[in-house]
Amino acid sequence: MKSNKQSAVNLRQQRGMTLIESVVAIVVAALGILGVVGTQVRTLADTQTTVRRAQAIRLIEDLSERMRINPSALAAIDTYVTAFADEPTVVACPSVGCNKNQQATYDLAVWKQNVRNTLPLGKVAVFVPQAETGLVADQRRQLGVMIAWRENERDSSSAYKDQIDATKERAADGSLSDGAGGVVSCPVNHTCHLQYLPVPTRCAAYQPLNGHVCPGE
Repeated sequence: MKSNKQSAVNLRQQRGMTLIESVVAIVVAALGILGVVGTQVRTLADTQTTVRRAQAIRLIEDLSERMRINPSALAAIDTYVTAFADEPTVVACPSVGCNKNQQATYDLAVWKQNVRNTLPLGKVAVFVPQAETGLVADQRRQLGVMIAWRENERDSSSAYKDQIDATKERAADGSLSDGAGGVVSCPVNHTCHLQYLPVPTRCAAYQPLNGHVCPGE
């Protein structure tokens, strides 16, 4: 009789241990699943950042091609300058003739609309590089382009953002400096890409007027 009672007690203890082991196993499995999900989320965010940056590069290439096609792009270089908040008016250049500034305004307006349609909360600033701010328009040869889109990074620390910030320059000692020279800054809560474009010209130099003679002027 005593043996039967002892066996019953042992059985209840074993059942209790089995329940605890099951709970521990479930907790360990849940932690493992959470770890996998976290890794996938991080990978997805990194992939999205890479895709957005590739889209930004293609958009900048599109602007470069628009300038290349416009024979008066260099003569109208200041017309391409725009701030993040600017919204150029689209003029009817495809249907009527346009002068160099109107053509540049049309290209810029259409291109900025493409940026907004392609990137989440996308916006762009085109600016005169710091090295050329002291030059007159006829002597300038390049523009800076900074494209911004909605930030989707989980880690918002300055240390992490510095690692993915494509608007800064890294020196040999590892220190970072503002690639735009303080002329333009990446908006808050946005990820940005910075690139400089040489502005092509197909205009003939005209020295007496210290300028250029371009088709369509």
